[in-house]
Amino acid sequence: MNHLKLTLLSRKQCGSIISLLNQAEWVDGRTTAGAQASRGKINQQVEQRSPQLIEIQNIVQAAMWNQPAIKSFCLPRKLHRFQISKTSKGGGYESHVDNAYMSNGRSDLSFTVCLSDPKSFEGGSLEIDSISDSTEWKLLQGEIVIYPSTTLHRVNTVTSGERIVCVGWIESYIKSETDRVTLFQLDSGARGLLAKHGRSDELDQVFLAYTNLLRSLGT
Repeated sequence: MNHLKLTLLSRKQCGSIISLLNQAEWVDGRTTAGAQASRGKINQQVEQRSPQLIEIQNIVQAAMWNQPAIKSFCLPRKLHRFQISKTSKGGGYESHVDNAYMSNGRSDLSFTVCLSDPKSFEGGSLEIDSISDSTEWKLLQGEIVIYPSTTLHRVNTVTSGERIVCVGWIESYIKSETDRVTLFQLDSGARGLLAKHGRSDELDQVFLAYTNLLRSLGT
């Protein structure tokens, strides 16, 4: 599994964030895209120095740090480069790959948090490519999906309404996607056995192996 999807924010939290955004300054989303990607990016984003963006970043970041599954899956060193994106009818973002390095860190994983009620807009699904196919995600309000920044992905055209999301990037202690997935599977399996059967000497050895493998692979 190279992606993680779960509920991050409540509907009430999303409603509060949407209210904050009514006071925010919006700019053309192409200002934060590279020369090639900007040609296919049709949306608006909250101005980076906006106090509303800082407040929303604090809410989302706190929720992410408090979610054990996110910490296990991402092994995050840093959450960075938060953006709020608004895509209206006719807008979207054509196929692109995220920059490897940004002003605040390396992009190992990308994430999208849906702030809008999905019933309030049509289209606008996030589509992520794999080696053999692609997967479309239309998240529920408050859900987050985290996926490798190394993938080609796009936001399909919004055909009605308005799609508002929070996006950002994660620098992991583990650069390799394969190593991160292996560590996540090992940690998840060990914690599942602990919950089901309790502590044992054998399980201690699994946690020991996990910890030392993490130590050897970390950057």
